[in-house]
Amino acid sequence: MSEKKTGLLAGFKAFLMRGNVVDLAVAVVIGAAFTNIVNSVVKGIISPLVGAIGTKDLDKYSSCLKSPCETNATGEVVSGIPIMWGSVLNATLSFVITAAVVYFLMVLPMAKYLAKQEQRRKAKEGVQETMEITELVVLKEIRDALVAQRNAGPGGPGGASA
Repeated sequence: MSEKKTGLLAGFKAFLMRGNVVDLAVAVVIGAAFTNIVNSVVKGIISPLVGAIGTKDLDKYSSCLKSPCETNATGEVVSGIPIMWGSVLNATLSFVITAAVVYFLMVLPMAKYLAKQEQRRKAKEGVQETMEITELVVLKEIRDALVAQRNAGPGGPGGASA
């Protein structure tokens, strides 16, 4: 029983220590913190700019599907069917800004970095292939020179050698 427990704990430890799990955990934590930043930017800057034509709180924008839309003092709908499209707009803006920041600050630079690494790798392989081809040519020349030297040696081709 103790060996099974030790093996289970060792397996779990190995799972946690794998790079992918740690990277994923870091990404989740950073993503959560980043979400707060984006939401603050949307709420503090973008929403007031968009709301310059009306209310500063985008969540207040709505339409009434079934008139009249009335709410009580606590904000509960008393009559009508309100469609809160302002909150959808707010969430959409948050998503677009988050996606843009992630793309321009993380995905695009990483793609450029990986492309440069691939070019360096291909260039390095090209140099190695060129070196291999050059070495092959030199070895063939050496072989040909040795064959020519042997044939031109004492007694010539087919002659008696010492």
